[in-house]
Amino acid sequence: MRDHLATLLDDFRRSDGATAIVHYQGNRRRVTSYGQIASLAGRFAALLAQEGIGAGDRVLLWAENSAEWIATFYGCMLRGVLAVPLDAAGSADFAARVAADVQPRLIIGDTLLLAQLSGEWPRLPFEEWLPLLPAAEMGPISGLSRETPLEILFTSGTTGDPKGVVITHGNVLASVGPIEEGAKPYMRYERLIHPLRILHTLPLSHVFGQTMGLWVPPIFTAELHLESRLAAPRLIETIRRERISVLAAVPRVQALLKSHLEAVYPKLAELAASSTKIGAFQRWWRFRAIHRLFGPKFWAFVSGGGALAGPLEQFWNTLGFVVVQGYGMTETTALITLNHPFHVARGTIGKPLPDREVKLGPDGEVLVRGPMISAATWQNGRMHSRGDGWLATGDLAEQQESGDLRFLGRKSEVIVTAAGVNVHPEDLEAAVEEQPGVAGCAVVPVSTAAGPEPCAVLAVRGAEEQAARAIEGANRRLAEFQRIRRWVLWPDPDLPRTSTGKVRRKEVSTWLERIQTAATSPASARTFAASTDWLLTLIGQISGEPLPGVGDELRLAEDFHLDSLGRVQLAAAIEDRLGIVSTASLLEEIQTLGELRRWIASAGSGAASAAAPAPASGETAPGAAAHPAAAPEHAAEATVGSIYSTWPWWKPVQWLRTAFIEAVMRPLVWLLAHPRVVAPAEPLASPVPLLVVANHVTAYDGALIECALPGPMRRRVAVAMSGEMLDDFRRARNPNDGPKHGRFYPLGPPAWFLVTALFNVFPLPRLRNFQASFAHAGNAMDHGYHVLVFPEGTRSPEGVLARFRPGIGILARQSGADVLPVGLRGLGELKASGRRWFRSGIVEVHVGKPIHFAPGDSEASITARLHEEVARLVGQA
Repeated sequence: MRDHLATLLDDFRRSDGATAIVHYQGNRRRVTSYGQIASLAGRFAALLAQEGIGAGDRVLLWAENSAEWIATFYGCMLRGVLAVPLDAAGSADFAARVAADVQPRLIIGDTLLLAQLSGEWPRLPFEEWLPLLPAAEMGPISGLSRETPLEILFTSGTTGDPKGVVITHGNVLASVGPIEEGAKPYMRYERLIHPLRILHTLPLSHVFGQTMGLWVPPIFTAELHLESRLAAPRLIETIRRERISVLAAVPRVQALLKSHLEAVYPKLAELAASSTKIGAFQRWWRFRAIHRLFGPKFWAFVSGGGALAGPLEQFWNTLGFVVVQGYGMTETTALITLNHPFHVARGTIGKPLPDREVKLGPDGEVLVRGPMISAATWQNGRMHSRGDGWLATGDLAEQQESGDLRFLGRKSEVIVTAAGVNVHPEDLEAAVEEQPGVAGCAVVPVSTAAGPEPCAVLAVRGAEEQAARAIEGANRRLAEFQRIRRWVLWPDPDLPRTSTGKVRRKEVSTWLERIQTAATSPASARTFAASTDWLLTLIGQISGEPLPGVGDELRLAEDFHLDSLGRVQLAAAIEDRLGIVSTASLLEEIQTLGELRRWIASAGSGAASAAAPAPASGETAPGAAAHPAAAPEHAAEATVGSIYSTWPWWKPVQWLRTAFIEAVMRPLVWLLAHPRVVAPAEPLASPVPLLVVANHVTAYDGALIECALPGPMRRRVAVAMSGEMLDDFRRARNPNDGPKHGRFYPLGPPAWFLVTALFNVFPLPRLRNFQASFAHAGNAMDHGYHVLVFPEGTRSPEGVLARFRPGIGILARQSGADVLPVGLRGLGELKASGRRWFRSGIVEVHVGKPIHFAPGDSEASITARLHEEVARLVGQA
């Protein structure tokens, strides 16, 4: 048994080179090893000591999940400092009230979040912390023990005084120790699938997120993959590409994945319902297309943060996946009960873990006692002891004959109807959310003349008739006393939720009370019009202009002034809010507000699956229809830039390219053009990849720029080239004739191969589908390549700098890289005058200084700044 949690860092150092964290951020994939986490934690502990921050002091941690977050938490642990993690999705007001209560010696986190905090607290943004960390590391202070306080977790809402739960080293060890012990018999089998990869979608500021993100991975030396984008197609793609073994998520995410699969395979639900009684191997074979979609290593879901509905659990079990469900709360350091991954009792939250005493009160309330229970709280500026008695969880459950517990719901949310019947909202909500087209349902009490009655508040993405059908379908499954007789439509496409996917019931109840004052009954309230239209509000936020009206006939381009940048931002916002991923060119084809509404409704209801990728290897589930291919008239457009080759990064191709650059290209450039290079006095040396932007005049610009860069840089450059031209070459079409009527061009494929191999080019379409290109650019940077882009999107033969396309701002933000501006002079004059190239003496390559953009800089401001810098370099400012 460990004496304290800081001993974990000794394990980290023994696993020095093993991958600990893979963080997906923008279009980048950032990898951090166990040794690097330990080193960063030790250096941050040294920084705390340097600032005089020690045992018992508080450090507020407000940031998205990241390797820096984890290293900071461990660094606080080494110094005996109480970390105070805050939800990145929480409000600035709540963060300020917590800060006022705990009086932190330091607030550390993401720049954009820290900027929202008022007060004079010392701040350290993650974007600036690395240069400030001392080189020397610090180990754990003496006196750390199981009784040492580790952190304060605040779980209060947005009103009332914040109340924090104080967690000790011993609480965590008591919670995770049984998992570590229980895993030992299986570790010999783990070697066969090592490394175990966990896709983590939970906030690290919550106790279940910490269990799966901080404490469980070190047991297996597992890779923790951090993902914040919860769109189903992206999650599935990540699981398959990264060979993920386990998805740690709240039930909401599993429901999104289920809805997505049923949209891709229309008969999947029917097939799953008929496959519940067949053997495990038969299920695997019958649903082999689904397993191929997720990849061969994926086998389990770990669910927590909320109750998992029985039908949802059964769906994934029927498909052949293991579903491990745990139960716990902040005060119990996450785990009270846990389903054994290889002996799952379906429909339950498992048996109590060792060293936990669990009993049910007279009314079915779960009562808990044991060493994992927090013994103190923090409120009003100090710590308060809780006592050693039984902890009343406020949750209701019933015990099965096997000893497993079945969760019934929150005690405070049980609705006692006018007839004196107890109704558990979770049962009704699960029945409604099983119906097609329902994004969410919350059952809350509503006042009637006879007394309180349950009222379902539904969020649907289709018409009101779809909601009515959902209620009818749910009522057919419910007992007579449970049937829903009152329901209301929520005005947004989803209910308000916490970062763990739980519905904010208080907000829903408050809204329902408000509309009751505007309507005489819930039945007539169905037509209640929200004061704002969520989609119009979203478009207005993106366009930054006054809205022209509210009619569905309004056009996205002409009326809302959404350019290509605006459409990309709109697609990203819809993905974040609804989990719907558009096809590459869909939002380019949608013209009116009405078309956009209809697409959102159809994608959300499963009537159309614009968000769905084709099944792996073209195979469909038995009895299911294949995903429809692109329409013939868009087939050419849909495949433009679809080939993003990584074979040019192979070592032999790199050696060939280096030889070509140094022995052929560079001598020819200096012999023929003899360009003059104007660069800053200080040598350009970047330990990390840069994004290089330049004006575009001729087909030889890339060679001129590469020759002007230092040797280590020019040998590691990936060049963005016209996606349309590359596609024409690859398909043996004459690029001068266009993609629809191009003549046969036999030299095209050899030209595509040579330019890809010798110049490491990749496609960047001018008009659409450029997100895939941006993803490839990020992948190139992750492999150590500088990326060269010509933001004008076309050549300017006269040398006059054209307007930069807004996509460069998106690429710069997504990549998070410094940008190197380069300006080419003299080429336009040569073309205009008809003079020869040969050693003309007027060609100049002006290399600027790398520009760093702050996290708060907008895409538009980045684009404008880069245009300004390149214009200055080419003498057109």
